[in-house]
Amino acid sequence: MTTAKTRIRIGSAPDSWGVWFPDDPRQVPWSRFLDEVAGAGYGWIELGPYGYLPTDPARLADETARRNLRVSAGTVFTGLHHGPAVWDTTWEHVADVAELTRATGAGHLVVIPAFWRDDKTGEVLESSTLSAAQWRDLAAQTERLAREVRERYGLRIVVHPHADTHIDSEENVARFLDATDPDLVSLCLDTGHYAYCGGDSVKLIETYGERIGYLHLKQVDPDILAQVHAEELPFGPAVARGVMCEPPAGVPALEPVLAAAQALDVDLFAIVEQDMYPCDPDRPLPIATRTRAFLRSCGA
Repeated sequence: MTTAKTRIRIGSAPDSWGVWFPDDPRQVPWSRFLDEVAGAGYGWIELGPYGYLPTDPARLADETARRNLRVSAGTVFTGLHHGPAVWDTTWEHVADVAELTRATGAGHLVVIPAFWRDDKTGEVLESSTLSAAQWRDLAAQTERLAREVRERYGLRIVVHPHADTHIDSEENVARFLDATDPDLVSLCLDTGHYAYCGGDSVKLIETYGERIGYLHLKQVDPDILAQVHAEELPFGPAVARGVMCEPPAGVPALEPVLAAAQALDVDLFAIVEQDMYPCDPDRPLPIATRTRAFLRSCGA
């Protein structure tokens, strides 16, 4: 008989190796990431920024298979609250990522909302709050994306609440979930981002359990987070300051989160994502290895 605990699949992602962009001289080469994530004890990975890992499906399959790695999801950034006007450009990006994601055998596409301020410079790009009409557009266009991705590629979207986006706080996450069809739209609960924005991950799982389709495991340093909020730092500089920290040093505690997720008795990926851009290339592997050991001690 399958136990709840065995239904949580642990993985990691390029993000935990300081990778935010398809190509950046400050990032580790993709081959080193694959070598090290496998060496740290993970069997699942995400694709990360499209173009970081090989985009030729046959080559990617070979590179992952020989390291005993499998892909859990691809990731896209979207600005769907802008309505139908952005659909064509959004879909052009989504289609490339979805095609590669399907080719790997993965079943999920992580959808991250657009930033309302530049994540490096802090330049305000638009209001941090949405109008009622923008909320309607966000819900309708997300459902459209979910239908198209499911029908064309057989993937399920999981929307990722994220700092400095419009789907961030407990209030906004609840509003988004209440406005979207549960059959189409699930959530990628990132425990670090949700804590960054004041949310309680255990409460969210217990309240909206049927909407939790995927997990990102991450912690924030509460002292640095207080500085970030006091100084109104954008997300990029906050990460550079170390706001996302190595478990179990931060919040939320991951044992109760995993226990709440296990109680759902559904198959879930739980992907470790410790934002560290930019970082010394020798820093990620020891952290990833310790984090995997810590999660095993939590029963995952």
